[in-house]
Amino acid sequence: MQEMTRETLVPTLAEIFSRRASEAYIGEPVSIGAHMLQSAQLAEQAGAPEAVIVAALLHDVGHFTHDFPEDSAEQGIDSQHEDAGARILDGWFPPLVVDCVRQHVAAKRYLCATDPAYFGTLSEASVLSLKLQGGPMTPDEVAAFEANPSAKAIVQVRLWDDLAKVPGLETPAFDHYAPMIQRVVDSHGEAG
Repeated sequence: MQEMTRETLVPTLAEIFSRRASEAYIGEPVSIGAHMLQSAQLAEQAGAPEAVIVAALLHDVGHFTHDFPEDSAEQGIDSQHEDAGARILDGWFPPLVVDCVRQHVAAKRYLCATDPAYFGTLSEASVLSLKLQGGPMTPDEVAAFEANPSAKAIVQVRLWDDLAKVPGLETPAFDHYAPMIQRVVDSHGEAG
């Protein structure tokens, strides 16, 4: 495996995406790649800053780090993909991007605790995974989440995540986002 650099990071992500994007998105009607691209498209259509669009695209990159079965949630397995994804991106991307990846599951828990209508919008698979992820936040967890300076962007990425499950929706390909990803990486400077 070649050494990771700012110049090889985006091509490596593109290669992983091309290899694994067609895999099932556990319990959802779209592949993991379609889901990630739909999330990015929603962010781009909303006029989000490039770092937030990249966060929306890469929020589930941690799913590419494991080989859990499609019914892992039914088996009581939490893949903790949010932590795996954050570890991949940390040092290469600005804290906002890493926070959105690391906290997008926490944002679901936050919204369930603070917005009475939100739970009803979740897919069956999201409801099942919510139980494994700790359920709605406690008041102390809500306060801690709200103290994160990236909280607003994290919640927005979560909302796009929830909407990005439309079978057959046309989206730009990963290559459309590659230059944007590179600009965000370059804006962060050299890794760790």
